[in-house]
Amino acid sequence: MDYPESYELIFQAGGAEDDVVVVHLTDRSGAGGYPVYADETGIVRAEISERGEVRMQASGGHQVLGVPLLARPLSPRTTGHGTG
Repeated sequence: MDYPESYELIFQAGGAEDDVVVVHLTDRSGAGGYPVYADETGIVRAEISERGEVRMQASGGHQVLGVPLLARPLSPRTTGHGTG
C-alpha cells in the first residue's frame, strides 16, 4: 500500500485559528495495521488509514488526546511502510 510521507493534522483551537501539526511517516504500524505518523518532537503520534481516518496515540502518561478535524496529505505518495 502507498502512503503519503507527511500529513497536516488540523485541530480546532479555542481562538480564531485552528492548530496545525505536521506529522511524518515512521517505520511503525498501529493497532489497525496502518502506518504511524509523528511530529518532530515525537509527542504527537497518529495512525492514519488510506482513507484519512485518524487514531491518535498517546506518547506519555496522562496525555489527553485531541481528535483532529482533518488529516491533509502534504507530500507525494511513497511505496510501503515498515513495521515496528
